[in-house]
Amino acid sequence: MEYYDKEFCLEVWGPMACFTRPELKVERVSYDVITPSAARAIFEAIFWKPAIHWQVTNIEVLNPIKWTSIRRNEVGAVASKNPIYIEDKRQQKNSLLLKDVRYRLWAKLEFIPQRKRTKQPDLFDEEHHDENPAKYNAMFERRASKGQCFNQPYLGTRECSASFRLVNPETEKLPNPISESRDLGIMLYDMDFEQDLKNPPAMFYRAKMVNGVIIVPPKNSEEILR
Repeated sequence: MEYYDKEFCLEVWGPMACFTRPELKVERVSYDVITPSAARAIFEAIFWKPAIHWQVTNIEVLNPIKWTSIRRNEVGAVASKNPIYIEDKRQQKNSLLLKDVRYRLWAKLEFIPQRKRTKQPDLFDEEHHDENPAKYNAMFERRASKGQCFNQPYLGTRECSASFRLVNPETEKLPNPISESRDLGIMLYDMDFEQDLKNPPAMFYRAKMVNGVIIVPPKNSEEILR
């Protein structure tokens, strides 16, 4: 049986966002736009099952890129069996965040047949045990259209909560993205959990925004830097 991946579109927005650059470890500094991994996490917050995988394909920037700086207190210690005295471990750190963000995210719901998810495919009868991808497509559409989610979606960090709605490009007149183009440089793509589940290595790619649109390459593309 041949399966076809269906592409969905979400519009997401929030007052603040922080897609942290991994090369800056002391203070949080955001990328200019949302990363593919953060976009994937929003789709997964709404709907995820072992039988599916979300592949982000396009990111459209709808609001102009604006910045804000926040200074806050953080605890410079890791919780353990010994008590932490906040006054001794308190540190003031500055964060450079994005503000008033709005994106249109496109992603394919890729169905993974059961025979590819098990190490013993001969134990399963495909005719009776292989699920129907249309079921998962319908489940996501129903949940997203009602605003339901397994956990609250966020824009990079959990304190930057995200609002979302399901977009129907066939019936809606979609506003154009911002008319700005820029080379965003090397950006975090995602973590390679297939290679190592506990300590996955990071994957990167060269992100370019053309008239507000960023084309996201597939995971197996030569554009992905490991």
